[in-house]
Amino acid sequence: MTDKEKKFLSDVLTSIQHIESFTKKIKTFSAYKKDYLVKGAVERHLGIIGEAVNKFLKESATNELSNARQIISLRNRLIHSYDSIDDRIIWSILKNHIKPLKKEIENLLPS
Repeated sequence: MTDKEKKFLSDVLTSIQHIESFTKKIKTFSAYKKDYLVKGAVERHLGIIGEAVNKFLKESATNELSNARQIISLRNRLIHSYDSIDDRIIWSILKNHIKPLKKEIENLLPS
């Protein structure tokens, strides 16, 4: 794995850790929906994750990530269609997809 690949995966992992810290006290969708500061921070870091995954795929000839196309598509939607973001989709990503992505990245990064 190249240094660039490691850097992009590290960026993904860092953004996931930030998202986890931002949402640690957010237990319900209702609480998430009401907290504009957390929502903005989460969306920003989901955008970073999408960009880092995109760069990782361009850099890597052999490594792949599960759901990479969906991650990149979310990034594009966050950036270009910011006015049509559905909080339920973001909440679902937080509850169902962040932890598996974190585990996948940790398994790919050398210790």
